[in-house]
Amino acid sequence: MDYAKKAKTIIKTELAKKDIDYPELADMLRDIGVEENRNNLSNKINRGTFSFIFVLQVFKVLDINIIKVED
Repeated sequence: MDYAKKAKTIIKTELAKKDIDYPELADMLRDIGVEENRNNLSNKINRGTFSFIFVLQVFKVLDINIIKVED
């Protein structure tokens, strides 16, 4: 399994479901004390190589409580 591809797909899918773009995500993250700009978010998510801490922060602001990871 390509885990980087899976990771970015999960976050991009959740953003799309909630109709949230990178500038809006940056604002939401800023509200919880995480400083990321639109370009950094785009690069980080498109690489798919981000920390689990980042995933938890994104899930927090998107109000995601559970996610199913499949092969």
